[in-house]
Amino acid sequence: MLPFSQFDRDGRLRHLITLDGLTSDQVRELLDRAQAFLRPTGETPARSRALDGVTVANIFTEPSTRTRSSFELAARRLGADVLNLEIQLSSRVKGETVLDTIYTLQSMAVDVFIVRDAEPGVGQFVAEHVHDHVSVLSAGEAHLSHPTQGLLDALTILQYKGGFRDLVVAVVGDVRHSRVARSAYQVFSALEVGELRLVAPDALMPDAGEMPGTKRFDSIEAGIAHADVVMMLRIQKERMADAAIPDPHDYHARWGLTKARLKLARPEAIVMHPGPMNREIEIASDVADGPHSVIRQQVTNGVAVRMAVLETVISNRRRRQDA
Repeated sequence: MLPFSQFDRDGRLRHLITLDGLTSDQVRELLDRAQAFLRPTGETPARSRALDGVTVANIFTEPSTRTRSSFELAARRLGADVLNLEIQLSSRVKGETVLDTIYTLQSMAVDVFIVRDAEPGVGQFVAEHVHDHVSVLSAGEAHLSHPTQGLLDALTILQYKGGFRDLVVAVVGDVRHSRVARSAYQVFSALEVGELRLVAPDALMPDAGEMPGTKRFDSIEAGIAHADVVMMLRIQKERMADAAIPDPHDYHARWGLTKARLKLARPEAIVMHPGPMNREIEIASDVADGPHSVIRQQVTNGVAVRMAVLETVISNRRRRQDA
């Protein structure tokens, strides 16, 4: 059996399970497509018929607001039929395997599966078993990857900073358990960001061999000093005990991004957060809503990025069929 590849025989993107292995040119092509779908605030959102006749199924086994909603809007704005499968109400609760669920939906002419699952490897497993014309897109895989989040983060930075090579980007919080951080590492590596910093308590830092080439800091003050981009990560309350932090107030006191701490970054620094935010825990409200925050722009960019990915895999499919 051939090793799994996200690309078709002509090197075009068919699935998107991870950003690992994408070249700078491939990433930039997706970002350019996404940028073309953006419109000024207040204008009618971009629409097309690029997915006319295509059926997209959202299969989420974890709660999601931003990712699921933006994938649904992205598909609908491209003209697709969209099916949202509530796993709690599906036959998987009765013991049906994930492949039986996929095969059932595939028999209903689903063309694209968007999968979020807490178990590692589910997205690739599904991609290895679908028909040749079907695509699988990851909407978040365990702690391992969240590729469209990585792309929307890159697009946001590109919009505000114009490039990556000279930037200092600090990723702050529970890096060890964060799929967002891993996809950020993959996309920033492809785009050759100037300096990528991991900033976390020791217990929430990835293993020493993971994310090579990054700089590591065990102090938020040192980690964000002179940074161009400060990307905060959500802290799960159950992880605080792992980091020997007794409560949310203590975490905020030691690791929260406040206006005072933000002054250590460059004056024109931007603040990012993938959401959902724990206000007054990992980030102060006056920072989240302040002039340096681009968090709402990240959400806007999420729809555009997911439109770009959907349009790409379907246009690539049609090229294969026409060949």
